[in-house]
Amino acid sequence: MPTSSKLARLIAAPAAALPLLFAAPVAVAAPPGSPPPASVGGDRMGLPGVQMDPLAGAPALPGGLTGQSWIVADAASGEVLAASNPHLRLAPASTLKILFADTVLPKFDRDAVHRVAPDEIQGIGAGSSLVGIKEDLDYRVEDLWRGVFLSSGNDAVHVLAHMNGGVQQTVAEMQARAEALQARDTRVVSPDGYDSDGQVSSAYDLTLFARAGLRNPDFRSYCATRDAMFPGAVDRNTGQRGSFGIANTDRLLGKYPGLIGVKNGFTTNAGSTFVGAAERDGRTLLVTVMHPSTYQKVYDETAALLDWGFAAAGKVAPVGKLVEEGESAAPTPTGQAGGAAGAPAPPPHPSPTATDRSAPAAARAGESAGDGPGSVGWVVAGVVLAAGGVGAVLLLNRRRSAAR
Repeated sequence: MPTSSKLARLIAAPAAALPLLFAAPVAVAAPPGSPPPASVGGDRMGLPGVQMDPLAGAPALPGGLTGQSWIVADAASGEVLAASNPHLRLAPASTLKILFADTVLPKFDRDAVHRVAPDEIQGIGAGSSLVGIKEDLDYRVEDLWRGVFLSSGNDAVHVLAHMNGGVQQTVAEMQARAEALQARDTRVVSPDGYDSDGQVSSAYDLTLFARAGLRNPDFRSYCATRDAMFPGAVDRNTGQRGSFGIANTDRLLGKYPGLIGVKNGFTTNAGSTFVGAAERDGRTLLVTVMHPSTYQKVYDETAALLDWGFAAAGKVAPVGKLVEEGESAAPTPTGQAGGAAGAPAPPPHPSPTATDRSAPAAARAGESAGDGPGSVGWVVAGVVLAAGGVGAVLLLNRRRSAAR
């Protein structure tokens, strides 16, 4: 075959591929829920599948785990003992109330009294869990928090959010708090965890929220409370206000030895989620399980992972770590892991501009604002340059042939 024909075929092949390469960013974009390519807490936190580094005498992980994402970490050291897809972005359900509490709880005295206005218990999602708050009645702040932690009451969340400047103000503060904790997988849309488009978190982030919250004695007390009396309505005949009992919906509390709390959650969209903390022999472990195959399995698998973690302590090398607030983390990932760098939580009632709220949200939604062409762009450029080089050789050969 003549040399010019061979060169023409070399040019045709990359040229034919160019339309596919230019379309590649859509084809290869990370699907929703995929783990980020680089991760806060260490490179292995961003790898798919189970991450565990056994040493001599390490017990095997529990069998039959169905959670799409889970993590086992030491609360004191922050060492991650084992994890599976810890940065996978999933709907958090009511476990997002952990971030709500960590953000809002320090702002109000527990003995303060608040009269509930009618608009404060409106706009709550259909089918929400409620503690039973009534309008035009007084409630102590500590009763409202018991409603949040024990009954997972979205009505209690909304009242506290209105006390904090409103639902949108509270959402903005929660997002800022997440970013301050370097929880870059989290996007907050509702303060109570109710199913909302685009609202996601991860096992890693929820564990960061729990670790931060447990450092507050009030948070620790509320999440460990098994039952309490809650203020009721006023009896029309006697004029006396009644009360009724509420119980913590955490099915491990009081059953798993040493369990401290923290928060369970369930919605139709999210399935089951659970963040638990337990103490044994002076060691506190945190376990988060997201989206197992059934509702009950979230408790079974959490208990099994806690058992494993206490048995494995000192017998496994850490595969990552829970970062501290303000601590330098991995470089901000791109794509699915995008997000603004952490910043201190705002004062109680600032009014962030629309730009302040939208820019981080765009990054968290995976929109790119990079300065370079990206990996696909460089591939396209390389092919174009290669095609151009081959074309130059062909032109040179033709000129040589004409010169003969």
